[in-house]
Amino acid sequence: MAASNHHTHRAFLLCSYALLGAASASIFLTLSLRLLPSPCGLLLIFLHALTAVFSAAGCSGSFTAPSTPPGLHNAHTAGAALTAIFQGAVALLAFTRTSDFLSELQSYVRDEDGAVILKMVGGLGTAIFVLEWAALALAFSLRLDDGDDEDDGKNWASSYHV
Repeated sequence: MAASNHHTHRAFLLCSYALLGAASASIFLTLSLRLLPSPCGLLLIFLHALTAVFSAAGCSGSFTAPSTPPGLHNAHTAGAALTAIFQGAVALLAFTRTSDFLSELQSYVRDEDGAVILKMVGGLGTAIFVLEWAALALAFSLRLDDGDDEDDGKNWASSYHV
């Protein structure tokens, strides 16, 4: 493993662990809103749990290895990109339409407390959005570098299908 590849791998792991921590914190903050009877609240909790699962899978490093089948790598990449997009959308809703979003969630906490909690979830959603895209870029770089080492730079596009 080259020195630059080693630093890229460390940055990827740092992003993945920070992403896992932010997703876990978002789950607990969302649960503190007491949303369980609400279908919208359940979907929000599911989104945070899905983000945690994708970041934990990224922490294992199995999706950046060159031996990973392209289909599994592509599924992880697509899932991580979709969760990043949805996290960004939730963060935008939490900051711009806090009261409407809180009423849709049907929370049982006071409106003032719920607004503060929802803005904290929005801040974590923004951090998740940025970290998820950084982790995806670093994973792409790692996979690209490993593909170059494997094929001696002849056909790096063979491991990427769009």
